[in-house]
Amino acid sequence: MNTIRTLLLVPALLASFACDASAEVDEATRKAVIAELGAKMNEFYVFPDKARLVAERLNAREQSGAYRSAADLTAFAAMLTEDLRQPTNDKHLGVRYRATPIPPDSGSKGPTPEQEREFGNFLKSRNYDIRKVETLPGNIGYIDLRSFAPVKAARPALGAMMSLVADTDALIVDLRYNGGGDPHTVAFMSGYLFDKRTHLNNMYWREGNRTDAFWTEEDLPGKKFGGSKKVYVLTSKKTFSGAEEFSYNLQQLRRGVIVGETTGGGAHPGGVHRIHQHLRAFIPMGRAINPISKTNWEGSGVVPDVKVDAEDALRMAERLALTELLKSPSDDEHAQRLRKRLDELK
Repeated sequence: MNTIRTLLLVPALLASFACDASAEVDEATRKAVIAELGAKMNEFYVFPDKARLVAERLNAREQSGAYRSAADLTAFAAMLTEDLRQPTNDKHLGVRYRATPIPPDSGSKGPTPEQEREFGNFLKSRNYDIRKVETLPGNIGYIDLRSFAPVKAARPALGAMMSLVADTDALIVDLRYNGGGDPHTVAFMSGYLFDKRTHLNNMYWREGNRTDAFWTEEDLPGKKFGGSKKVYVLTSKKTFSGAEEFSYNLQQLRRGVIVGETTGGGAHPGGVHRIHQHLRAFIPMGRAINPISKTNWEGSGVVPDVKVDAEDALRMAERLALTELLKSPSDDEHAQRLRKRLDELK
């Protein structure tokens, strides 16, 4: 399976690659794009019956002249995205424009060395979307992570990040602006929060009609936070895909307290497909099946345990953590420090 196509380029990262400029679109281009997009949907989309409905809708819309108003490829991509999502309610589905030419799909051969280097440099330039790691007052660890970058590239950086918070007394993982990523990275990072090997999630893939089980790893670089101290996960309406999986997994396992807003509701991982030299479509090819709930968060989102506006989620999580730590302070001086910080937050 082509890992670049199927796991790495999630919508959040696609947005980073998108360009503002665009190109004109004519009738021949429209027809060719719609034919290619319909074919890709029928070949790859996780729900074959819905794929057929989408292909029929695209053709009907073209025949009716609905796409003639598209002034350029950017506008055309937006219209196609709307028509992909209308019959499926799948927020992962989408088409984006890219100014530089997109190479043809490499199929089962996987990414070329040049593609690997390009994508690796892109991830490195973003520091693998690790925005902040710090210790808040009261020895509460805080991580602001903006995506779950592919574990193959991000493993050393994420291991270092988790080691930095290993000795804190509670941990806040901020996913309010995290658009998702690699499910293997979700499993890798989760491994630091458990004391023993734990079954997190299953992914059903249309290709091969197979189901992959995702478990935490036991052999991890650095030091673990462990499975006994409190974990709080911050969410917002923008929290999506792999970030939702991380939240949902911890919630189902009763390992984390979700604080914030109900998430976006996208549980169908997939990959990127070229449908034109300047257009590519993200098409879900799988769906999550949680081993505890036997379902997922598609459409409904992850409902927080503590509902609060996203902008207030960090303050709320700090208060929850401090209140919990006050139940068993190490000594009177420790208790005074915790109370002082709690009063400041009020």
